[in-house]
Amino acid sequence: MKRTLSLLLVLSILISGCSIPTESSMEQPSIPPATEPPTSAVPTMPSATLAPTDVPTSTPIPPKELWLPPLGSSFAWQLSGEANTSFEVDIYDLDAFETEASLISRLHSEGKKVFCYISVGSWEDWRPDAADFPSEIIGNDYEGWEGEKWLDIREIEKLAPIMRARLDMCLEKGFDGVEPDNIDLHWAETGFNISYEDQLAYNIWLSEEAHARGLSIGLKNNESQAADLLPYFDWALTEDCFVGEWCQEMLPFISAGKPVFSAEYTDEISIEDFKSIICPPAADLGFHVFLKNRNLNEYRATCP
Repeated sequence: MKRTLSLLLVLSILISGCSIPTESSMEQPSIPPATEPPTSAVPTMPSATLAPTDVPTSTPIPPKELWLPPLGSSFAWQLSGEANTSFEVDIYDLDAFETEASLISRLHSEGKKVFCYISVGSWEDWRPDAADFPSEIIGNDYEGWEGEKWLDIREIEKLAPIMRARLDMCLEKGFDGVEPDNIDLHWAETGFNISYEDQLAYNIWLSEEAHARGLSIGLKNNESQAADLLPYFDWALTEDCFVGEWCQEMLPFISAGKPVFSAEYTDEISIEDFKSIICPPAADLGFHVFLKNRNLNEYRATCP
């Protein structure tokens, strides 16, 4: 979920002298025992007992070997402008539609992995498959993002052909994983009555579809469902979790050996305060944190 949090959160930290909670001071959530993640074969995922769906998994093309990012992986994220691939990182996260297979192949030749960004909870009028979405599942405007509207993710059968085609595109281009955006619609003003259980069912279905293709999948924000979705998702990507003070909700991923990549934004905190306020607790938690512009262009700053 794209987030726009108030700068007042950061200012309150600076004025009061309060520090961002570290792992030692946070109240820890109930964390399942850590297990070593598999490195090759597609894992057998637990059945969805909380939110079952009758839509079967589809595997129209042969899957690739599943690669799961280990703890300590580094990450570069860019969704606008020509991709800057000069960063010394393990993983690039790029737009699924805009990224050419030749670029992915080149990054692979350099020992990099590449994840594809797709929105799975919103309709975007500039995408080439925009006309494929039935009008009855397109809801309210996504406030702050022109040309984007919420989707009725309860209608998995209607969304399935479109999302499967997007995942197939990621696989065919050679991506190694998928970043599914907008997977926490149960709190948004979508125009639909989407429950926690509806969102859980859709997210589990997405995970099963990604894994069936040999693609890892990340939990994008959605801290409220992190514990329930931990068995199904392989890594996590957060936005503003340090400024918003909710990073501790993602600690079960670290304990399970699954990395957490954390973006903070220049419209919320300066680079100086990022390095002095954000970087120390991020290191304590084991998160890979970086600073981005809100439009997610090539700008990227990291900790010292």
